[in-house]
Amino acid sequence: MKVNVIVKPKEAVLDPQGNAVRDAMRHLGMPEVKSVRIGKFMEIDVEGDDVDLEKKLHGLCRDLLSNPVIEDYELRKKS
Repeated sequence: MKVNVIVKPKEAVLDPQGNAVRDAMRHLGMPEVKSVRIGKFMEIDVEGDDVDLEKKLHGLCRDLLSNPVIEDYELRKKS
């Protein structure tokens, strides 16, 4: 099974890197850009496909791949 994990700052958390990219995009002729959020993307290939494995992956996302105080994560199974 392959899964994609997307980690990004929570909406309530400031994203200075995203703001810098937004400002650069505006400077380069894209004034339409309202906001940018910078995050992390991971593609993970694991053996198996059961409920326990998915629970373990959620645990790893929460405890290792993201900081739950300031980040949200999304776990997507790939077909």
